Amino acid sequence: MQKMLSMSVTAGVAAALLVIGALLRAGPGAVGSGGARPDAYLSGVVTDLTRQWPANRTVNIVCHGHSVPAGYFRTPVVDTFNAYPHLLHRGLKERFPYAVVNVIVTAIGGENSESGARRFERDVLSLRPDVVTIDYALNDRDIGLARAEAAWQAMITQAKAAGIKLILLTPTPDTSVKLSDPNDPLSRHAQQIRALARKNGVALVDSLACFENRVRNGEPLDSFMSQVNHPNRKGHDIVAAELLRWFPSHPAEK
Repeated sequence: MQKMLSMSVTAGVAAALLVIGALLRAGPGAVGSGGARPDAYLSGVVTDLTRQWPANRTVNIVCHGHSVPAGYFRTPVVDTFNAYPHLLHRGLKERFPYAVVNVIVTAIGGENSESGARRFERDVLSLRPDVVTIDYALNDRDIGLARAEAAWQAMITQAKAAGIKLILLTPTPDTSVKLSDPNDPLSRHAQQIRALARKNGVALVDSLACFENRVRNGEPLDSFMSQVNHPNRKGHDIVAAELLRWFPSHPAEK
């Protein structure tokens, strides 16, 4: 009996270590993603991306949000081909050469999640996407946590009801705030988005945590920014790389 108990404990420890290892390999933007696993959450989509003609089909990914996914750098310049939706598209095509994949941007500069939720059915669900990314936290500071949570949850609920996979993004930085302050509104919105991802079992790209990690390791925040609240190409590269973690070349089974 004692031997069996010892073996059970050993197996439990080994399983826990495997989970921790998987999270560490997934990177800072994937940790805290709740029930969704970066190596498995989009396995069905990834399988479709790997299919060759004539068995393949068009895969649609929609990037919904505010000025950052819309491609604004130093306003009013819109640098579409250096923004993370386009970088995601390029990365997917490099990884999946047989795929027919569209990355469609429905983001609007200056918009918050309440406005995005009001047009979600018309502008996003109508495209019949396989995956939707949502990125609104920078502007949601103007409407507060409660209203933002309701708007995000409304979009999540609609997408899940339609069988659409979701990737929620915490905000990219704002140089006017202290990233390390957990009580700053930007950090509090990031915390709320992490909680929404866990609650709903959907994917999370923790952009803010990635930038915080870079700054903590000595890289100046300004080196990632084109203006106070918009990342430059280097900043968008960080977000795109974290998004691509959810599209592994060899996904695990769910």
